[in-house]
Amino acid sequence: MFTKLSLALAFAAATTTAFAAEDNKAITDAIHSLVPNAKIDSISKSALPGFSEVVTGGQVVYVSSDGKYLLQGSLFDIANKKDLTESRLAGIRKELIDQVPKSKRIVFAPKDPKYTVTVYTDIDCGYCRKLHENIAQYNQQGIALEYLWFPRSGVGTPSYDKAVSVWCASDRNRAFTDAKAGKDPKSAKCDNPIAEQFELGQRVGINGTPTIIAPDGTQIGGYLPPEAMRQRLDALATASK
Repeated sequence: MFTKLSLALAFAAATTTAFAAEDNKAITDAIHSLVPNAKIDSISKSALPGFSEVVTGGQVVYVSSDGKYLLQGSLFDIANKKDLTESRLAGIRKELIDQVPKSKRIVFAPKDPKYTVTVYTDIDCGYCRKLHENIAQYNQQGIALEYLWFPRSGVGTPSYDKAVSVWCASDRNRAFTDAKAGKDPKSAKCDNPIAEQFELGQRVGINGTPTIIAPDGTQIGGYLPPEAMRQRLDALATASK
C-alpha cells in the first residue's frame, strides 16, 4: 500500500491549491514526510471525524488532523449506501478530463449518441485492441467512444511513437483502427497531445488500459463488452436520478 501511495503522490502535478497550507501544516507535513515532492491538490473536511480528505496524484486519502495517521481506501456511507471516495474521485476525473477538447481526442460516435465515454488507450494493449474490434457494436448500443492516449510504457517508447504516428496520420481514425488491428502505422511526427494526455492520465489515477470513464467521471472498466457497457451506463443514469 505504501508503495502504491508513494507512486501516486510522486506523479501528482502542481495545481492551484484549494486550502491554506498554514492551516493544515500537520497534514501537509505528514504527506511530505512520505513523499517530499508531493503536490497536494486540496485538503478539505472529511465525513470521517478527526480526519481531513486529501486529494493528490489522482488519489484521495484521509489524514488525521494531528498528522499521525493516514487511511487509504474507500470511505463508505452506510446509511446512504454511497462510496464517498469514488464519488469524490469521479468529480476529480470529470473536471480534469472535460478540459480536453474534442479536437485532441480520437472519436468514434454514432449519430445522436445516448452516452459518450472517455477511453484511455494504448496501441499495443491486448484488451484495448479487443475493445476497438467491437467499435461498431458500441456505436450500435448508442455509445460514443472518445479515445485519450496512455502509452503504458511511458513517453519516448515504441508504443508512444506509434501513438504519435497515428495522431499525425492524414486519416487518424483509419490509422487508429489499423494500428489496433496490429498494423504498424507509418512513422510520422507533428505537434501532438500524447505526452500531455499521458500526464493527465497519471493525475486522474490511470494505471492500466483500457480504462473507461463514464460521463460523470465514474470509472466503469477495464474492458467491457458492448452490451455490458450499455447496461452499466444505464444503471449509472438511473442511480443519478
